Amino acid sequence: MERPNAVTFLGNPLTLVGKELKPGDPAPDATLVKQDLSTVNLRDYFGKVLLISVVPSLDTGVCSAQTKRFNEEASQLPDAVQVLTVSMDLPFAQKRFCGAENIDKIEVLSDHREASFGQAYGTLVKELRIESRAVFVIDPQGIVRYVEYVPEITNHPNYDAALQAVRALL
Repeated sequence: MERPNAVTFLGNPLTLVGKELKPGDPAPDATLVKQDLSTVNLRDYFGKVLLISVVPSLDTGVCSAQTKRFNEEASQLPDAVQVLTVSMDLPFAQKRFCGAENIDKIEVLSDHREASFGQAYGTLVKELRIESRAVFVIDPQGIVRYVEYVPEITNHPNYDAALQAVRALL
């Protein structure tokens, strides 16, 4: 399913592939690649409160800032919360970024192989084959409780609203 003109990049409309998720929807599973090139299923994280930060590329200013912010916030959250960042960046690039930026409180995963996350969560940008910027909060039972699809890819998400949604589940 395609959603034309769903987001913009520098004001130019782009198409998102996949269904738009809403609070109350069951969280779809997806296969992602870890930095050691092993695969992990998103459902493996169910059972905790899950905050998923989705970024187009870690090597850009807003994506870097978003990842650093959620890494900092994760250090103040209990073990009942798992924070993930998902991008299309290759695992090697993710590992380099995490090392250089001291990203150590969150897990950064790649969707480059199958784009299964992007398709399942409606964040795959058809024209660029990158993820759009989005944030999801999933409860321990695997139900989506918070969704933000950032309409302009170059803008920041609403960090406070996402963190409030996480804390409401604790």
